[in-house]
Amino acid sequence: MPYTPSGFFCDRLIRERERRDGEGSVSKPVRFNGQDYNALRQECLQRKGLFEDDSFPATVESLGFKELGHKSNKVKNIVWKRPKEICENPQFIVGGASRTDICQGDLGDCWLLAAIACLTLNEKLLFRVVPQEQSFSENYAGLFHFQFWRYGDWVDVVIDDRIPTFNNQLVFTKSAERNEFWSALLEKAYAKLHGSYEALKGGNTTEAMEDFTGGVTEFYEMKEAPKELYKIMKKALERGSLMGCSIDSLVPARFETRTVTGLVKGHAYSVTAVDEVRLVRLRNPWGQVEWNGPWSDNSKEWTTLSKDEKDKLQHQSAEDGEFWMSFEDFKKNYTKIEICNLTPDALEDDKIHKWTVSVNEGRWVRGCSAGGCRNYPDTFWTNPQYRLRLLEEDDDPDDNEVGCTFVVALMQKNRRKERKMGANLFTIGFAIYEQHMQKDFFLFNSSKARSKSYINLREVTQRFRLSSGEYVIIPSTYEPHQEGDFILRLSSLLMCLDKDLNTEGFSLESCRSMIALMDMDGTGRLNLQEFRHLWNKIKQWQGIFKHYNADQSGSINSYEMRNAVNDAGFRLNNQLYDIITMRYANENMNIDFDSFVSCLVRLEAMFSKSTH
Repeated sequence: MPYTPSGFFCDRLIRERERRDGEGSVSKPVRFNGQDYNALRQECLQRKGLFEDDSFPATVESLGFKELGHKSNKVKNIVWKRPKEICENPQFIVGGASRTDICQGDLGDCWLLAAIACLTLNEKLLFRVVPQEQSFSENYAGLFHFQFWRYGDWVDVVIDDRIPTFNNQLVFTKSAERNEFWSALLEKAYAKLHGSYEALKGGNTTEAMEDFTGGVTEFYEMKEAPKELYKIMKKALERGSLMGCSIDSLVPARFETRTVTGLVKGHAYSVTAVDEVRLVRLRNPWGQVEWNGPWSDNSKEWTTLSKDEKDKLQHQSAEDGEFWMSFEDFKKNYTKIEICNLTPDALEDDKIHKWTVSVNEGRWVRGCSAGGCRNYPDTFWTNPQYRLRLLEEDDDPDDNEVGCTFVVALMQKNRRKERKMGANLFTIGFAIYEQHMQKDFFLFNSSKARSKSYINLREVTQRFRLSSGEYVIIPSTYEPHQEGDFILRLSSLLMCLDKDLNTEGFSLESCRSMIALMDMDGTGRLNLQEFRHLWNKIKQWQGIFKHYNADQSGSINSYEMRNAVNDAGFRLNNQLYDIITMRYANENMNIDFDSFVSCLVRLEAMFSKSTH
């Protein structure tokens, strides 16, 4: 029976350490298609030529595969041009990047543009995605680069600056300023990431929000929204969360159709501000078509405010796609809101908690681990299973509920990029059980918690609160035998180590040593029994370390180390103690918890071999 060993513990420790120090981190993103921006630019400057990207060429293949493919009349008159061929004095960014720099063109990617508009509200996030110091003047070589979060890794995407035009006008995203091109180039880089411009047609705002931040999204249906939704939205924006909303259309043919109130069904909007007087500011990525009800640009409600109040709200009467409306009208007209949290606890209270985020990669394999949902009891139990250990109850004196809060996010991978091969999104979901069991357990026991529904979105996400203990999360497609890759992310107050140890987690070397020690069957992974043995050892060693770490400095000295090793059950001679000190102590002769555990793992392995 396939079982993903070690669950969120060892995977998290290994991957998070790799993220901090290695490729795929924010500071060291993966080079998409192996292209190095600095090396390519230097090469072009030396040969005094402009970059042409062979991996995303200025051809129909980069436009699309069906509606924008070879047989489409739409592409016949499209000409790829560089900004210097389109206008005089092109600029990367004019007067700072802002939400008005994003106007939708002839591509159904309002979901992407709504997310970009949100991104401009947070400069720190914006300039992580859109690296600064790029221009059409200094060291211009015809190439630009952008960075995205992609299934657990940050990637750097290089593009040339040839953009699709028709009659010398940009075909897709454009800025209100004719000579500003950052948003058009960002859209091109995102299209390259997914294989073509057409691959961006249709989507969910949260998809791009997460790809810009690596955050975890929560959804609220307006009809089921909590009473404190206004407060949640306000606090979310204050803490840098990205927010989008939409109006569902029951009839697909009526997608993106304007209503009498000026709002558009089946269309993504950005939420760009929430004010104390219970007003909400929204933006239509079209850059036009606005709400015409109360608090719209020219409505009588504005006459009740002073000039200072209007200035504070940045009120202006312009057909720019941005408008205000009351929170009550917002709830009445919109059906769904999506909030991409940079820190999952930011919406619940004002205290800063240390949340951990686990990223676990998996795959549903036809005939092996693609078991479908619980409606298929003969195969459901074969789905990948992830062990979750909740250690600490939430510490919130204002909350009467007891339990551990965590967010589960199940994301299917690469389906957008594989559209040209006929791939569609699977209908996915997950269930949470109290323990790991075989087939018969699932036949007669209900889940402890589960996703609200199985749905054909890239990601299904939900917040839960359960009592401390051990659980198993089972991600699946709705129907069995559907093959594909996924990642399962968990954001939680999951503290595998006590807070007063001041540790950043185990080193990659320590994790590998632990797995090597406990991996009795030689698979390179830990099964449930092996992990339980390891967990008990670590908890035992943790207690010993805490005893000698009385000052909570996060380390013990070399003399205390002798007693700690002795308490752990190892009787060593002086020569071995000297070797341990030289190997594991720092220049101040102190040993931190990671080094302490690493040492005991080696001793455990050495002593266990000597007894066989």
